[in-house]
Amino acid sequence: MSLGLLGTKVGMTQIFDGEGNVIPVTIVKAGPCTVTQIKTKPIDGYTAVQLGYGEVGSATRTLNTKEPKTVNKYLSNAELGHLAKAGAAPLRHLREYRLHDTGSYQLGQQIDVTIFQEGQLVDIAGTSIGRGFAGNQKRHHFGRGPMSHGSKNHRLHGSVGAGTTPGRVFPGVRMPGRLGGSACTVKKIQLVKIDPEQNLLLLKGSVPGKAGSLVSIAPANIVGKAK
Repeated sequence: MSLGLLGTKVGMTQIFDGEGNVIPVTIVKAGPCTVTQIKTKPIDGYTAVQLGYGEVGSATRTLNTKEPKTVNKYLSNAELGHLAKAGAAPLRHLREYRLHDTGSYQLGQQIDVTIFQEGQLVDIAGTSIGRGFAGNQKRHHFGRGPMSHGSKNHRLHGSVGAGTTPGRVFPGVRMPGRLGGSACTVKKIQLVKIDPEQNLLLLKGSVPGKAGSLVSIAPANIVGKAK
């Protein structure tokens, strides 16, 4: 894997390319993120870099100073002590990215959008928008029933049992239930434009979640064809 970045989804808009074509883009405010831990194989069993994002409060907390309630609301003393080792401010979100070589990173280092390039393909991980309780037509894309007069099966899913034998519903049957609000990843999204001054990324197409939700942006894992 490659080092990624944490960010916040801002919303969607559209831009025009050099030929005048409209490109729908999602704006993501990414980073800057702080390196809060570097994991090594002798100690942790694998190599990875942990990044922190989303500062809570304005002052750097130590174990002997009193900070605003917002800090204690989101972070425990153990988490604050973990961040203090890296000299980082109280950060709300932590995520690690596995790397083959972590020698070029240091605790407390700031990572921003300059690690990406325009035109690059990235994978976006986030939480999809919650849709609440949904039926089979919306949740599983089932077709509707007959709409003629007298029909009582317009949006029903039909029979789910197996008759007298075995006389029960098998596990895994697609039925109505909660839709959305789950972790999902959209792969190979093109990075159209980068704004280093405002830490903004413009990504072609849609991104999981609604405005203000947390997303992770990482270079796409492109596997070539076997020769």
